[in-house]
Amino acid sequence: MERILVTGASGCVGQHIAHRLLHHSDAELLLWLRDPSRLTAVPADHPRIRLLVGDLRDQAPHREALAQVDRVIHTATAWGDPQRAQSVNVDAVKELLGRLDPGRLQQVIYFSTASILDRDLRLLPEAERFGTEYIVTKALCLQQLERHPLAERIVAVFPTLVFGGRVDGHGGFPTSYLTAGLGEACRWLWLARFLRADASFHFIHAEDIARVCCHLALTPHGPNPEAGQGAVRRLVLGQPAVTVNETVASLCRWRGMLRPPGLPLTPWLIEALIRVLPLEINAWDRFSIRQRHFVHRPVSPPERFGLTSHAATLEAVFDDAGLPQRGPIRFDPLQSPGPVTGAP
Repeated sequence: MERILVTGASGCVGQHIAHRLLHHSDAELLLWLRDPSRLTAVPADHPRIRLLVGDLRDQAPHREALAQVDRVIHTATAWGDPQRAQSVNVDAVKELLGRLDPGRLQQVIYFSTASILDRDLRLLPEAERFGTEYIVTKALCLQQLERHPLAERIVAVFPTLVFGGRVDGHGGFPTSYLTAGLGEACRWLWLARFLRADASFHFIHAEDIARVCCHLALTPHGPNPEAGQGAVRRLVLGQPAVTVNETVASLCRWRGMLRPPGLPLTPWLIEALIRVLPLEINAWDRFSIRQRHFVHRPVSPPERFGLTSHAATLEAVFDDAGLPQRGPIRFDPLQSPGPVTGAP
């Protein structure tokens, strides 16, 4: 029986992966998480599940278990505090790889963010120049992985904007920050429907991330088949790009609101809105506003691997999230959302 380690197992994406592996494989699952009470998608006492409880920065208590792992799906991450981001997103990854048995290890699926890549999946120079501590540490870790002795066994996945869970905070899976933010987006829809923005992006549902990752984890690992890449395979996980205008139009249709002719969001108007609205803008935000089009080629939805997407359209995302089509939107503040691993 193969042993698969999933780090960050209590997060939105981590729980979708654990749930799918439990029901679509016979692997033994080692779920690394800090708070077992947050695990809702799978039973902690299942005979094929073993919990590794603790911080990723304290790996010594789990050294024996780590040495017996066949595959790793590393979703754990940190943001907000520069020192913690460095220790979790860079130092702990290096330590984790060093604790694995190279004679046994078959594959590592490492989670990064599509925000650090350009259109052609190359490292974006501005990621290190303007990025937040999260963006900078993800860029640094990717560079280190490309030079690592285990590089040929690593698949780096780069989720785009991640939806998952329900807007009311209830359900079997945690709510991602992006899904939680749908309620706030709808509260500003009265204004957004009058504006037009020249921008585009990819999105993906956490269940579709899980489908791709489980397919990779249950398939024999081989040399990187992607053209023009190095030893580490790079896969941007997302649906085909949609525009901001299409997104606003979809929300208006969903909420039953009319969308009148709009005003183009010119640079001076964007700056005026930043000054008027309660927004905090950093250097990375300003770069993202200038960049506008966060699109990639190729992008990898489940269909690229012969699978079927759980939520291939924005309307499917809204429906899965339980976004009301009329009336107020409520979110349970006691439900803690998971990170948006691919947010620009």
